[in-house]
Amino acid sequence: MASIGTKTYDSTSPLNVSFIGLGVMGFPMAGHLAQAGHAVRVYNRTPSKARDWVQEFGGSHAPTPREAAQDADMVFLCVGNDDDLRSVVLGADGALAGMKAGALLVDHTTASAKVARELHAAARDQEVAFIDAPVSGGQAGAVNGVLTVMCGGDAEAFERMKPVALAYSRAVTLIGESGAGQLAKMVNQICIAGLVQGLSEGIAFGQKAGLDMQLVLDVISKGAAQSWQMENRGATMVDGQFDFGFAVDWMRKDLGLVLDESRSNGARLPVTALVDQFYADVQQMGGSRWDTSSLIKRLG
Repeated sequence: MASIGTKTYDSTSPLNVSFIGLGVMGFPMAGHLAQAGHAVRVYNRTPSKARDWVQEFGGSHAPTPREAAQDADMVFLCVGNDDDLRSVVLGADGALAGMKAGALLVDHTTASAKVARELHAAARDQEVAFIDAPVSGGQAGAVNGVLTVMCGGDAEAFERMKPVALAYSRAVTLIGESGAGQLAKMVNQICIAGLVQGLSEGIAFGQKAGLDMQLVLDVISKGAAQSWQMENRGATMVDGQFDFGFAVDWMRKDLGLVLDESRSNGARLPVTALVDQFYADVQQMGGSRWDTSSLIKRLG
């Protein structure tokens, strides 16, 4: 399969599942569900993407989220933001309108904790369980089926979704009640923002000092400075390559969610707020679709 990597799947009972949202993350995630043996029906706002998915993986596609969700045991979502979520879940053509009582709705969108709680309540009113389950690992993690999933919701619903979600994940963890998955993803993005800025400054400093930065990174990655960002993006940052999936526009969306939440809970995030503005600088440089390691470009 061209869109996903090779993976050995744990044995699970085959289910009727729906996947709504076939972007750079959703397309391979749905593919892994199909390869793991589930009957998958997909929906995408651009129908041609859904047809492409069916051509590659089999299954079927539907013209609306409601029709995609009919008779599904589980419905998975991976769309852009809060408003996108409401548009595919709520209303006459939304997924909830087609879901049967006892089914499970799983949202992999990185969104606000507020909308997670809103959809949890709407699903409960229809006797549907809901899990907010944002992911980390980027496009490569989705393609290779090794995402990390942070979940919020009821324990019983979580235990139902976990073995299914492991088709495209390596770790699926219940953090707490509804909204906790989204809050955990915000913590993840806060940490990444600071790490990427520190790595950018370190590389830029070393380059100005005339050091062989590929050699320096090889050395310091064996010590206390080691991080995923250093091992996976350090060398490409030195080489000026910034085409690795998770775009600056998406990071700014995520950091906007973080900063909105911090205004509600009183958390002080001075470094995060500053890095968010640095990413705005990168956007002004024309780097909206560069990956997040492009922070170093503003230090050149």
